Amino acid sequence: MNIINLGILAHVDAGKTTLTERLLFKSGAIRKAGSVDEGSAHTDPMEVERTRGISVRACSAQITYQGFSINLIDTPGHMDFSGEIERSLMALDNAVLIVSAVEGVQSQTEVIWKALEALGIPVIFFVNKTDRVGADVSKVMAQIEKRLGVTALQIDEVSPLPLERGFSCPFLDENTMDALAENDLNLLEKYLDNPKSISQAQWLNALTSQYRSREAFPLLCGAAARDEGVSQLMDIIVTIGQPAATNINGPLSGVVYRIEHHKSLGRLAHIRMYSGMIKPRAIVPNTNKGVDEKVSQIKKYTGVKLTDTDALKAGETGVICGLSEASVGNIYGDIGLVREGYPLTQALINVQVFPENDALYPALIDATTELNAEDPLLNMSWVKEQRALILSITGTIQMEILAAIYHQRFGLKITLGSPSVIYKETPSTKGYGYEAYTMPKPCWAIIRFRIEPLPTGMGVEYVSAIGPVVLPLRYQAQIEQAIPDALSQGPKGWEITDCRITLIDGNSHVYHTHPLDFITTTPMALLNGLAEIGTDLLEPVLAFTLTVPESLAAKVMGEITTMRGHLNETEIEGGQFTVRGLYPLSTGMDFPQRVAMLSSGRGVLTASFSHYEKCPPGVVVTQPYRGVSPLDRAKYILHIRNAL
Repeated sequence: MNIINLGILAHVDAGKTTLTERLLFKSGAIRKAGSVDEGSAHTDPMEVERTRGISVRACSAQITYQGFSINLIDTPGHMDFSGEIERSLMALDNAVLIVSAVEGVQSQTEVIWKALEALGIPVIFFVNKTDRVGADVSKVMAQIEKRLGVTALQIDEVSPLPLERGFSCPFLDENTMDALAENDLNLLEKYLDNPKSISQAQWLNALTSQYRSREAFPLLCGAAARDEGVSQLMDIIVTIGQPAATNINGPLSGVVYRIEHHKSLGRLAHIRMYSGMIKPRAIVPNTNKGVDEKVSQIKKYTGVKLTDTDALKAGETGVICGLSEASVGNIYGDIGLVREGYPLTQALINVQVFPENDALYPALIDATTELNAEDPLLNMSWVKEQRALILSITGTIQMEILAAIYHQRFGLKITLGSPSVIYKETPSTKGYGYEAYTMPKPCWAIIRFRIEPLPTGMGVEYVSAIGPVVLPLRYQAQIEQAIPDALSQGPKGWEITDCRITLIDGNSHVYHTHPLDFITTTPMALLNGLAEIGTDLLEPVLAFTLTVPESLAAKVMGEITTMRGHLNETEIEGGQFTVRGLYPLSTGMDFPQRVAMLSSGRGVLTASFSHYEKCPPGVVVTQPYRGVSPLDRAKYILHIRNAL
């Protein structure tokens, strides 16, 4: 059976889960389509999802249609849960990108689009909610062209054609044929010479080929809640969809795109197989962690239910039990066959978690460790010296969801501290970092770095400018290994980024150098240099789209200006004022609440992470160093030697 791996993606409230429910129902996978409003959606199984009416986790399902096995992944739409989309992208070959016919292209739509574009995943647009007041398909298509940079190919209807494939395919009108011919010179020559010489099958092949190579982007319209356009969407998916490679005789290669925990089965690893096959009781190599693990059970989705299976084969997605070391992004087998990931989002806020009483800290840490395995962006940190459990999150809505999950899933009532923005640091100028760790014996490690700032968004580059004669390669490897941890906290307490670190000198001793001396010395040398040359503070900036009644335009623009925001584009149409721009998270954390109050709930705001940029002069925010700072040299050395 042909396999299609398909993601359903969109901005918040565009109707992803409703469409997924309809696809499940139309294919016969469920007896009745669930409702988000009624809390009965099959792909929102968590209690918090049903009560809040939003998707929190990506959910997998499988349908069979026209001889195809379609593996569906329904993803959340809210920015706070973009990590779920990021992880799901590793499993996809096709995407349905939903855009509301009323709200149009939102900032989150653009974020998702950039990821799909970077990964080369073919896209079908589905303009949903065409039955709503204010729906405007032509406006949405213009936004897609302007903001996403592509011209969508509108498919108005689907009708059966007598093709060898035996099922419906897109109706090809004159506009569709014009667009396809423009992308294919050979086809264009025939089309200009005699359009009737080109068969329906040739047009279909052109559409299929151009869709898979991301030259054509079909667009369908409908209203999923009323079952309009759903059948047409299913037909076009199986007609032109990119099939998964099914080389079961090839080398083993699969990627973990989701982790969840089951009360009786333990850790469940959701895996997309790219090549080969895995069977129960097999020993499989976790390539990332360098360990072999034993498979206990394998399950696949039938509809929305997990059922036992005797193998997980190339092209399929499924759940493997027994992989206790599995983490999101781990590859089992050949790394080269797996699609690379794409960093769609990052945690922007720190928050401290408190149990009801101190005696519950062990249970809280166990629960948080489990949640962190499922969502690595949480980046759990237990600061022993301060007895503080700190999580990193992407937004304030996630705080409410986390509190509900702790209570509903683990029976823990928690309190969350005030959220604080996660800043970053970058070197203010070029300088040098030096440390000579030669006392107390036995030790000997001398390091000298050149530290240079890089343009914003470049991250960290590390290079060595010395050869093995100056410093043996085994010690240089230790230095490189220690760099990421050393840069996790700078002089102001924040992660160091956008810099180039160059090792320009080093020295070891044939007798006195201990194997770990250079791992100890690296953080001291770097922090010494950064403290001397100084660092600039970077703050996270969000891209937003806001629509309010026209009468509120002046007030809204005043609010944006007050919080150091930038207006990139404004538009007034049909009594509605729409503004797009940027604002710092530090001044706009409560902007959604202010918009709701200002507009009496009539405003629509979507925002997504855009970039980090330097804070204005005079803005200084520091946080305490977690653990023992390398700048406190004597105490740090005692700490490393376990002598405190």
